[in-house]
Amino acid sequence: MDGEIIVVDNNSADDSCEMMKQRFPNVKLIENPYNLGFPKGNNIGVAEAKGEYICILNPDTVVAEDTFEKVLAFAQSKSDLGIVGCKLIDGTGNFLPECKRGVPTPWVAFTKIFGLYHFFPKSNLFNQYYAQHLTENQTGKVDILVGAFMVMKRNLYLEVGGFDENCFMYSDDIDLSYMVLKTGKSNYYFHETSVIHYKGESTVRDGTYMKRFREAMQFFYKKHFGGSVIFDVFMRLGSFFFALVKKSQAKQIVLNIREYLLFSTNENLKNKLETHLQKNVSQIVNIDENALFSQSNSKEASIEILLDNSSFSFKEIIAFLERNKNSKYTFKIIPEKASFLIGSNSSNDRGEIIKIE
Repeated sequence: MDGEIIVVDNNSADDSCEMMKQRFPNVKLIENPYNLGFPKGNNIGVAEAKGEYICILNPDTVVAEDTFEKVLAFAQSKSDLGIVGCKLIDGTGNFLPECKRGVPTPWVAFTKIFGLYHFFPKSNLFNQYYAQHLTENQTGKVDILVGAFMVMKRNLYLEVGGFDENCFMYSDDIDLSYMVLKTGKSNYYFHETSVIHYKGESTVRDGTYMKRFREAMQFFYKKHFGGSVIFDVFMRLGSFFFALVKKSQAKQIVLNIREYLLFSTNENLKNKLETHLQKNVSQIVNIDENALFSQSNSKEASIEILLDNSSFSFKEIIAFLERNKNSKYTFKIIPEKASFLIGSNSSNDRGEIIKIE
């Protein structure tokens, strides 16, 4: 594919930039001297892009080898193209509903913050926040897409001014999607390719998250609808309610991993992992559910599945996660030519990297 990769670093405090230069010398790296935020960082990257289409992509994602091919083919088939988003799953293989949403008017935001969409998923009155008129396996028009994965024409991005650099966290992608809708274009959710979104520090579902969500909705509503005292009161009540629920649910989940299953054709990797984990690792050479079920006989044990990207493609690995999403399993991926595992055990927590050197 004729394309380019641009990485914008917002003054990372670790060795991210050095890693980029060593492992990916052909990738264009922009090193900002300060943390300029998500909107400005992306605007800087797009200003450097040369392609007809751009993809805004989070760093905490795993993309299948044919994702861009499929999404671009779909985009080129639409005469009214705005933004295309794809199916996002978390590190356990479960669908992330925020990859397709409706415009968060005061009522829609109210149904989200009080969880009404859970109880009335088929009602148009209550199901708009997560665009539940489409299932996760249906492609179609939606209003709002998530900034973790967005494909659109570069000229359209520039026409609407890109991400609003005054946006609070969580409203920048909503605002961009809405600005595109105002041009008369249509935004689409495309379900035929899946991307893992592990999520970072900013998306941990705690009290701070709810505060940021409230501020984001207030910013968006004030910018596009003029603001409302009643809306502000509703959002504050919702934040308080959310905080109480989270406090009652707060407990640390500690997984007791009793079995490790390695899907790999590399015997040396198995030995390396056993040395690092100080536990036995069962090896399966085919990415096969029957082999998985025959190996994982214990109904009580938590099973960590280790997937070797040197043996299997990301497309195969992502499909495997989706097919085997189950509270009994957690998943870690070993990227090709890497000495670490990546993964996440919950969509409510940040992803993690585990060194295996």
